Amino acid sequence: PQTECPDSPWFRPTEIASSPGVGARGAPQRFSIKNIRAVCPKDWIGFMSKCFYFSEDMRNWTLSQTFCMAQEAHLAQFESKEELNFLMRYKGDSTHWIGLHRESTQHPWRWTDNTEYNNLVFIGGEGERAYLSDRGISSGRDHTSRKWICSKPESYLQHPKVSKLVSKQS
Repeated sequence: PQTECPDSPWFRPTEIASSPGVGARGAPQRFSIKNIRAVCPKDWIGFMSKCFYFSEDMRNWTLSQTFCMAQEAHLAQFESKEELNFLMRYKGDSTHWIGLHRESTQHPWRWTDNTEYNNLVFIGGEGERAYLSDRGISSGRDHTSRKWICSKPESYLQHPKVSKLVSKQS
């Protein structure tokens, strides 16, 4: 049987040989790093490099953020129009709180991690908390109950043989 060795002709930065055995037509079995899967918790949905949770319950903005933090997440943060379009499509007809807030209309929008919003998309309204609506991003008061969206980075699971190989290299 083949041995798993970084000096193997099958070992490359983007490709790791699996062992032992051969695949179709006698070729060594291989899989790329791309086969390491991103995994989201049950009831969460993966998109790009994040996991999203779309609530069925309704809470105010603060209690929604508290729920997300209990899941090791925050109210949803998007970094591109592609992510925002995904959230808009998936949320359905309901409005959903997201992680943007400001102290007043005189202050900039910030994410829950306190980074400043890059104004990728206009936020309508005079409120201090942002939510997704059918018209885009709107703002309202904290005390209003709405559904919410949490987001967090995906966790990565490695194929067991990759984990074994990686630990042998250390």
